[in-house]
Amino acid sequence: QVQLVESGGGLVQAGDSLRLSCVVSRSLLSINVMGWYRQPPGKQRELVASVTSGGFTNVADSVKGRFTISSDNAKNTVYLQMNSLKPEDTAVYYCKAQVTIRAFWGQGTQVTVSS
Repeated sequence: QVQLVESGGGLVQAGDSLRLSCVVSRSLLSINVMGWYRQPPGKQRELVASVTSGGFTNVADSVKGRFTISSDNAKNTVYLQMNSLKPEDTAVYYCKAQVTIRAFWGQGTQVTVSS
């Protein structure tokens, strides 16, 4: 089992920055892929960014250049740095851990960007 706890969401204005954190209950080195997903109101959940245990990252085109994913193995924490936020970034943001064929999700954190 893997427990994930997200934090860092909130209400901000367009152009502001936020950093989301996802604390994981086990070593990140034992997890194949860590990812940040988001679900805007009335829409499907989508991948925002991911990082493998080997350090390879992937960022969705919609946020490329504005969002950065990183990890701190010593703290078992994955971060999502979000800059130049836009109203369309409003969503519940979820952290996901992929361990072989099993996926574990956090409870989500709300990000609201006002115009």
